[in-house]
Amino acid sequence: MYLIRKILLKISSTATARHVAVKHESHRTIKIRIFVSIMKAPRINFSLDQSLDLYKKLILPRAIEERMLILLRQNKISKWFSGMGQEAIAVGTAVTAHNDDYIMTMHRNLGVFTTRKVPLYKLFCQLFGKKDGFTRGRERSFHFGIMEHRIIGMISHLAAMIPVADGLALGALLKKENRVAFAFTGDGATSEGDFHEALNLAAVWKLPMVCIIENNGYGLSTPTSEQYACKSLADRAIGYGMESMVIDGNDIFEVISAISKARELALNGQPVLIEAKTFRMRGHEEASGTAYVPKELFEEWALKDPITRFENYLKEEHQVSDEVLNGIKEETNDFFMDDIKRALDCPLPDFDEERELEAVYVPAKTGPTSPPAQAETAGDQSQKGFRYVDGIRHVLQVSMETDDKVLILGQDIAEYGGVFKITEKFVDWFGKDRVRNTPIIESGAIGAAYGLALDGFKPIVEMQFSDFITCGFNQIVNNLCKSHYRWSPPINVTIRAPYGGGVGAGPFHSQCPEGWFMQHSGIKIAVPATVEDAQIMTWSALQDPNPTIIFEHKKLYRSLRGEKLHNIPYEELGKARVHRTGSDVSIITYGMGVHWAADLAEKMQDERGISVEIVDLRSLAPLDNDAIISTVRKTGRVLLLQEPAGIMGPMSEIASIIAEGCFDKLDAPVLRCSSLDTPIPTNTQLEQGYLASNRLQATFDKLMSF
Repeated sequence: MYLIRKILLKISSTATARHVAVKHESHRTIKIRIFVSIMKAPRINFSLDQSLDLYKKLILPRAIEERMLILLRQNKISKWFSGMGQEAIAVGTAVTAHNDDYIMTMHRNLGVFTTRKVPLYKLFCQLFGKKDGFTRGRERSFHFGIMEHRIIGMISHLAAMIPVADGLALGALLKKENRVAFAFTGDGATSEGDFHEALNLAAVWKLPMVCIIENNGYGLSTPTSEQYACKSLADRAIGYGMESMVIDGNDIFEVISAISKARELALNGQPVLIEAKTFRMRGHEEASGTAYVPKELFEEWALKDPITRFENYLKEEHQVSDEVLNGIKEETNDFFMDDIKRALDCPLPDFDEERELEAVYVPAKTGPTSPPAQAETAGDQSQKGFRYVDGIRHVLQVSMETDDKVLILGQDIAEYGGVFKITEKFVDWFGKDRVRNTPIIESGAIGAAYGLALDGFKPIVEMQFSDFITCGFNQIVNNLCKSHYRWSPPINVTIRAPYGGGVGAGPFHSQCPEGWFMQHSGIKIAVPATVEDAQIMTWSALQDPNPTIIFEHKKLYRSLRGEKLHNIPYEELGKARVHRTGSDVSIITYGMGVHWAADLAEKMQDERGISVEIVDLRSLAPLDNDAIISTVRKTGRVLLLQEPAGIMGPMSEIASIIAEGCFDKLDAPVLRCSSLDTPIPTNTQLEQGYLASNRLQATFDKLMSF
């Protein structure tokens, strides 16, 4: 490839150039900054060397795809998503973006990987599902990222990665780095909620983010006429207060000019939505075919093929012959064939159960110390003592004071201080950059936190109520949970979720969603039941390199008191604790259940001389299996107490662990005590009847009758 040293703009009589700048690169990649005064770009003139270098970048992904289709027909690969006809968008973006700009890719952006010089052997191994691929066979095709190349790949839930671009863009602002996050999406994904949440957040926070819609006419088989009623998808930017462009995505000159202008705008606090008009010349993926597409569309768009158009430019502007072009194509094919052959010969990944399990979590830190000596936390003391809510507030303040990578996102958390006032005055102490009100966008906020974590931050996301976590469920279980196992560096995201009943808040503000996340490997679930654990587990979650949800029982916020820890210890999440020792019967529980069990245990000791051991699980993921089995072996009788309803609650899993691990030590059946399998009623009298505490004595008596 030729070194491109400068870019020239030829401006028509109706357009004037503001500025043209060129950045020289020693590693032989095009670097273009073109700032023009109009949205419709004039023709860019390259030198012959520059043009041929760009041509090679444009035809490389096409040549690779043509080879992949041959391999597909030979049954050497199983699936392929084709970007034929759309190469100008990916390549044009990659040559214009700066090296430190992040690019969030989709199915049809092979040109980003090739232009950013991702090693082809490793890339092909990834595409073939081989051992030497980036994900070692744990992911398919472009569902991965490469941090050193600033590429973040997709997940199947399409628009889910656009909020992640917001987080990466916010990271650039906070670090005061002149970089942009480019997020690709298809026309189909623009109907999803994450698309709207992400663009709205980018506009509100004035993020250096550019969203590029590859509008190729179809969302799988659904034409755009059945997807949206507006004239242009770019029109949606008006509602967000964003800049927008509609461009010919098959004209690489127009792509380069638009990306250059968009990058300039984004760096100046104006995120941009670009709609690149293009066409998908093959099926959504090869197996789906194209029978639903009118034949005349293929004829029409074949004339607009980006490579054909660029070849015509080379012939007209630089008198390049077909012989030269054919020679370049042959050289391009030769360029990657050895890597293809090596990748085909690479073995499939071998299965090693221990290795796979170890890949789920990033190893926790060994023995981190307490935070530095801490001053009194403002507002955390009263004549009535140190409360559960004070413990959480104390740790958040200390974390913010001692680590500038910690920041908090959430609804009404800044000036208002959050609905439970845990972050009151934080915005005065730490500023709006680190205590950030979000719109009402649970999914968008969690996605942005994921992007921040990729950029080295330790974001905390406050759910106003844990019930609202449903709106961010996809980001948690499909991004945060699976990210490290699939490909990524550590994702240190902490989600705070006020949960639980007993306060008459009704079915949408009282749920216990903790069990919903237990089956999704990769996230840790902390449920502190005491003031001390509210401090220890919050601090430990912030030090843990894995994503964590902390469920904070809101009835305990101001009713439970305990000790303020001046030297907060770090404890690895996933360790249970014996809350009360006993010898006759075990109650295994967590959260509010610990207090219900403690009241019962005191009563049973006083009235009937029964010694009750209480095990506080503290964490629901990972579970402390050893502690569970140990207490059952000790007493032979066990009652499993939980606040959620019974069906598929956390205690169902505990019962299975006991049945498999120490069935022979049981002197009575394992009994569960749960809340009713109904929605949570609002009326407090009805709620008391609903809660598990209403059935605890009867369940205990039944257990002791065996």
